[in-house]
Amino acid sequence: MKQFFVTLVVFALLLCSSTAPAEKIKNLKKMEKQQPSNPYYSRTDTAKLNLPDAVWKKVLSPEVYATARQKKTELSFTGKFWDYTGKGTYYCAACGNALFRSDAKFASTCGWPSFFEVVRKGSVTYLPDRSYGMVRNEVLCGRCGAHLGHLFDDGPPPTGKRFCMNSVVLDFVPDK
Repeated sequence: MKQFFVTLVVFALLLCSSTAPAEKIKNLKKMEKQQPSNPYYSRTDTAKLNLPDAVWKKVLSPEVYATARQKKTELSFTGKFWDYTGKGTYYCAACGNALFRSDAKFASTCGWPSFFEVVRKGSVTYLPDRSYGMVRNEVLCGRCGAHLGHLFDDGPPPTGKRFCMNSVVLDFVPDK
């Protein structure tokens, strides 16, 4: 009986971890459709947004709002992009600002999507963060100020930087 249970658990884990890339993209599109309508979302407009949290709460999904506006952090190895390898561009899920290209993404083994450089100067801003007894730099969207994650100095060349981001605040658009 015990051996049957162990076999069943191993089979279930293998089944869950074998999601094909096409299925992952299908799941990503499904997640995007579930988000409420957001009139401030634009992949072309770079004008700064200075909206009160009450407005963001109305236009963002509860999950995006919790991270983007309340600075929550998703659990490691649970986000939709932590091990995603598609080619394209990552945008802020709150406002649509371009943030990272997939060719700057690397496998950092930290459990969150990690990038070594931003897509353009000004796409993100930084704030010192001394929460939880740590000294680090918080990374914010350069357009809307959404909390994206943190910046560390342990990344690969050429920058030596690791932008450790929360998947929930990223949208991905594949290259055509």
